[in-house]
Amino acid sequence: MDLGIKGKAALVCASGGGLGLATARRLAMEGCSVALCDKDESRLPGALEAVRKAGAGRAEAYPVDLTRLEAVEKMVGSVRADLGRIDILVNNSGGPPPGTFDEATDEKWLHAYHLTFLSAVRMIRLVLPDMKAAGWGRIVNFTSRALREPISNLMLSNAVRLAVGGMAKTLAAEVASYGITVNNICPGPTSTDRAMELAAARAGKKKISVQQELELTAQKIPRGRLATPEEQAAAAAFLASDLAGHITGISLLVDGGETRAL
Repeated sequence: MDLGIKGKAALVCASGGGLGLATARRLAMEGCSVALCDKDESRLPGALEAVRKAGAGRAEAYPVDLTRLEAVEKMVGSVRADLGRIDILVNNSGGPPPGTFDEATDEKWLHAYHLTFLSAVRMIRLVLPDMKAAGWGRIVNFTSRALREPISNLMLSNAVRLAVGGMAKTLAAEVASYGITVNNICPGPTSTDRAMELAAARAGKKKISVQQELELTAQKIPRGRLATPEEQAAAAAFLASDLAGHITGISLLVDGGETRAL
């Protein structure tokens, strides 16, 4: 299936690994030029090589701390200089650490706000002028199934991801007339470093092994396993496609049927 985005320029956040890298590779396979970015600069060379092997379009990588406005502005300026207009934005930032309300200090709340919510707001603000001028744009936010059903022991993530969902839903209506869509991907448990971190936290509370916790997690999923990053990336690529032009303001669950909410 031709997604109609060959030659488009995509910026994928937190793409040194995990969901971000899988999405960057998928978009490269569709013929996009791709800008990768990550706070951990050491991850970028390997990620860049993987993306360049995946597609014939140009790919570049940029170190950036998404919690710092000046760093984000500099990075977006560099992407424009290297790749031209940004047509597709994929917001992704990992997530705040697990924990309960009692464990969430002011410092943790502020970090979660800057990392997960304000980073998305800033990235969108910086790319919207290009998209409006072109009369075409795709914004895809990796959020969480917590948009439908809060996840235990993820107080910080549940709260700030709902903020992203509310912002995105409102924005979708505001920019629809410009040919811009705004959608969220709500991943269920997926085989990423983040999933291993959360599984380890749950296992510690239960006093069981991480492998045992992963098996328990898989048992709750009708499909019987965790998703792969590539499966999440395929959904993101479709929402970023020309074919999905009439799909906007949605939060798409990609969780193997785990979430019971409608």
